[in-house]
Amino acid sequence: MKLLLTGGNGQLGFELQRSLAPLADVVVAGSAECDVSDEAALRAMIQQVRPDGIINPAAYTGVDRAESDQAMARKVNADAPRIMGEEATKLGAFVIHYSTDYVFEGVGESFYKETDATMPQNVYGLTKRDGELALQAACANSLVMRTSWVVGAHGGNFAKTMLRLATERDALSVVADQYGAPTSAALLADVTAQLVGRIKQQGLQGFPFGLYHVVASGVTNWHTYAKFVIAHAIKAGKTMKIQPEAIKPIASSDYPVPAKRPLNSRLDTRLFQDTFKLKLPHWEQGVSHVLKQIL
Repeated sequence: MKLLLTGGNGQLGFELQRSLAPLADVVVAGSAECDVSDEAALRAMIQQVRPDGIINPAAYTGVDRAESDQAMARKVNADAPRIMGEEATKLGAFVIHYSTDYVFEGVGESFYKETDATMPQNVYGLTKRDGELALQAACANSLVMRTSWVVGAHGGNFAKTMLRLATERDALSVVADQYGAPTSAALLADVTAQLVGRIKQQGLQGFPFGLYHVVASGVTNWHTYAKFVIAHAIKAGKTMKIQPEAIKPIASSDYPVPAKRPLNSRLDTRLFQDTFKLKLPHWEQGVSHVLKQIL
């Protein structure tokens, strides 16, 4: 089996290189090898590699920047998945793609299901939602994983930012009214490898492609998450200028940013777990593993 992996330089792409290596010949395409915003270059890459499957973690993830850079966000998040789907269909290949909790309005306290109506509140969420729809329309053999709050030892993320700020500042304020589940890049990569292994074994026919929510279990907010990260670092012997209890909780309205964030990013994963008989561990387990690597 030959796989084309886009976004190989990102935190999820880095973990996917590890998890997929034992299963297939993986052609890694980072931004230097292929600019997914360039339609001609993207089509040429796929036609040249002729993969059995395309794994696409590449995304425009600058949520605030996307508000003023809508054209590029759309090229990467909406157009590229469609192009991959079209080329995969020509080759008889499959596509695994990653999306986001930001496709929802993000209100209330219930867990969003795959069948719930989407209502993106910012450009990033809108382009990611459009990418889901475009890919599914272009390629029947496509699987979309919606996830949230991705964290990994490679690349930038919230946990690394908190560790840095806690060594620089005597005071720290973190939003406490946005709820979701930090999900490790390693978990997503391992889940992807499980799915690819099954496709390799049983073929495309009858495989349950479609849309699934894949996040770690449990729920937290950014403030509690930040306290967990700093406490873990202190326990590991790192010197921090601020103690976890001293981190101040604030409301989203106290921290204005260009793009509106969802207050509720809870995703219901029962469909995925029931379909594939895979267990999704608690977020603390994944974050602890990531922090061990970082620290």
